[in-house]
Amino acid sequence: MEYSVGQVSAFAGVTVRTLHHYDRTGLLSPSGRSRAGYRLYGDADLARLQQILFYRELGFPLDEIEALLEDPRADASERLRSRQSRLREEIARLQRLVGLTQRAIEIQRTGVPMTPRERTEVFGEITFDLSYATEAGLKFEGSASHDEAMERAAGHTKEDWRTLTGEAAVWREELLAAFDAGEPADGTCAMDIAEAHRSHLTRWFTPCPPGMHRRIADDFAADPRAFALVVPASEQRPGLAGYLCRAVHANAARATATAGAGAEPDPGAGAAEPGAGTGTDAGGRR
Repeated sequence: MEYSVGQVSAFAGVTVRTLHHYDRTGLLSPSGRSRAGYRLYGDADLARLQQILFYRELGFPLDEIEALLEDPRADASERLRSRQSRLREEIARLQRLVGLTQRAIEIQRTGVPMTPRERTEVFGEITFDLSYATEAGLKFEGSASHDEAMERAAGHTKEDWRTLTGEAAVWREELLAAFDAGEPADGTCAMDIAEAHRSHLTRWFTPCPPGMHRRIADDFAADPRAFALVVPASEQRPGLAGYLCRAVHANAARATATAGAGAEPDPGAGAAEPGAGTGTDAGGRR
């Protein structure tokens, strides 16, 4: 019995485009052709497709699937056990994610003891992407700097938050002014602004050595969600995140040069970033 690509697509639950891709890459080429040149799949082809879809469902990449199907010496059992282990790790990660999300919900609901009016007065009308804070929380959960940042943030009073968000607003104004004025990222003005941010993190959340500050700034440049935690999208300019990142790196280099060759190594050079919430207010805004 032979089946057209459309028939196989319908009962296998894959798109025609996917089947064409499998054919082009050699992963699954139909064994027959009609007189008009159309692909025809036989029973052996369907059995192979079933194997492909099974491995795809388990998350195997296509090149690994092809190796399993083409090499009779390939140890499918060992690969399956390895995949099973990774799936269990993913399940554990998702379970942590569920717990972290619940904690985030509780923090949003009852974290800082403020009335809705007070929260608006302190934080303003805020929208932010919780996914970044959630991912960062999972990534750095258990690190000393992250735990300290979370503990200190939880202990801040309403007046603490009012003060630190006021500082953050002034810092943003200075950053935007320097950027708009064309101050070089490696100039004294921009480096001083970067140092003010590093001092802010240390003062309100966790010690932030230059090495740690560089990695935080790299995240700002690489992930728009991270940068939105310190400069809201409504205030951003194209290239601003990269500008801040370069200023932070220049400031870190200045600090290293000032310390001199005989100084102690930067304790942040191998430490994890503080993670979600560091340098931000309770609403995710710095």
